[in-house]
Amino acid sequence: MKQPNAPRAQSPDTEPTNCRLPKSGETSVTQQPSHREEEPVGQRHRVGQHGHIFREGDCADRIYQVVDGAVMLYKLLPDGRRQVVELLSAGDVFGLTPLPIFDCSAETLVASNVIAYDRASVENSPDLLRRLSAHVHAQLCALHEHAVLLGRKSALERVATFVMHCVPGRGGFECAGPRAGGDSAIVRLGMTRQEIADYLGLTLETVSRAFSELRRRGIIAIDKQEEVRVHDVCRMCQLTGAH
Repeated sequence: MKQPNAPRAQSPDTEPTNCRLPKSGETSVTQQPSHREEEPVGQRHRVGQHGHIFREGDCADRIYQVVDGAVMLYKLLPDGRRQVVELLSAGDVFGLTPLPIFDCSAETLVASNVIAYDRASVENSPDLLRRLSAHVHAQLCALHEHAVLLGRKSALERVATFVMHCVPGRGGFECAGPRAGGDSAIVRLGMTRQEIADYLGLTLETVSRAFSELRRRGIIAIDKQEEVRVHDVCRMCQLTGAH
């Protein structure tokens, strides 16, 4: 896991009508083949690590889908405080808004590929809208869980929940349970302490103390900057407040 850094977020631009794509050198554009003749053709963009796909206030004339990588959506308060509202991975859809401008900013956590669809074309294509809606429904369920995390969980429960979300197939519906021969896992977080704090609604210092407490209890070890070794996944899961 990376060491704590100051937030990278910048204040949104002051010209909300200026539709912006990622900067030159961060993005390459190719045509994405359409799976169905009636579906609009999207444009595939390669965005470098910590590149902005759009910022809050940009005109919302496109809808995006993650092909691979990781994207975070965040909002800034007037005093510069940041709240990460959603973490996105392959298949997730973003950029949906009833407004003519985006109500949040989208930044990549790692180098990512996304597909951009013209908003008007999506709204006029029932097949594409139906396909994207299936992903949106799953994301809404995840947002419900995040609301519970922010509203009711302690700092330690929040950090434990975040770590468990990074362990595939564990802790959720139809959890596979402990593996034979040991129940450890190596988790690559892919976020700085500050980004984790902004996602969990905590301060940087509180997140650091929570990780130190997990290490003190012998539940985790931090061998590398971006990696956490979970010695007992079930014990970590029990700390999420969901059991």
